[in-house]
Amino acid sequence: MSRKVAVLMGGLSPEREVSLVSGAACAEALARKGWQVVTIDAGHDVAARLTKADPDVVFNALHGSWGEDGRIQGILDYFGRPYTHSGVAASALAMDKHRTKAVLEAAGIACPKSILTDRFTAAKSHLLPPPYVAKPNAQGSSVGVVIVREEANQPPSLLAGDDWPYGDEILIEEYIAGRELTVAVLGGRPLAVTEICPKTAFYDYQAKYADGGSAHVIPANIPQDIAQLAMQQALQAHDTLDCKGLTRSDFRYDEKNNLLRLLEINTQPGMTPTSLAPEQAAHVGIAFDDLVNWMAENAHVPCDTAGKKETSAKTDP
Repeated sequence: MSRKVAVLMGGLSPEREVSLVSGAACAEALARKGWQVVTIDAGHDVAARLTKADPDVVFNALHGSWGEDGRIQGILDYFGRPYTHSGVAASALAMDKHRTKAVLEAAGIACPKSILTDRFTAAKSHLLPPPYVAKPNAQGSSVGVVIVREEANQPPSLLAGDDWPYGDEILIEEYIAGRELTVAVLGGRPLAVTEICPKTAFYDYQAKYADGGSAHVIPANIPQDIAQLAMQQALQAHDTLDCKGLTRSDFRYDEKNNLLRLLEINTQPGMTPTSLAPEQAAHVGIAFDDLVNWMAENAHVPCDTAGKKETSAKTDP
């Protein structure tokens, strides 16, 4: 009898539509691998729906707030079945860009200089000399990110607008000129370095998820020492935050000054047809179906019935 997996998708965040695509792709892959699959559009009744579905494993394909910030992970801990990706603490920390950077910098990983403030203060005057980046402190997929150009006389007024939906905390971050790099880590193994060449002004939501929104160069055409450093730091970030399963760390590489800066770590990378982590897995010989199946097979249980912590890596990817 095949095991049952519940795929959580959709959800309540601004990244709902991307999550629906990720979830559908993962559900189809798991079905091809012989799992009995039930999909759950995760709303406020998610706990009741999980109880009714009674799966052996939960595949968390949610993105953004609620789905990857520790809240759904708390429900899944209480539910007591193995689930994919990171646990409560790592998820909550990684979703908070400001606090993540403090932890990573303490571990010796260089990140861009930044200031945490509220969106109304950020809209009044420049807190860093332009150019700089203004971004929500707790959103993913470049949602709400604004680049303030060097010639800007004042910050964008939209930050203080009544229709701003991305929370009041804003991170003001120095703009690192250069190239966009990313590294996926799977089960403690950094996979590859990809250079992202967006066809929009920067690697925004449209560039990430629209067909043809960006070009991916894998492996990135960069010096070998920079590639090795990016992979080492991605693994270090994954381990420092105690992440599980699959993560992806994003970097900026200032080629002129030979500087690498880690921007953030994503504990639940996209699993869409244009997503970077599955592309890196395929580059090292792991087909999409095998990747998704490995994640389900290696879903972690935070504690057993005796309260003893278990590990997530049961087999090598």
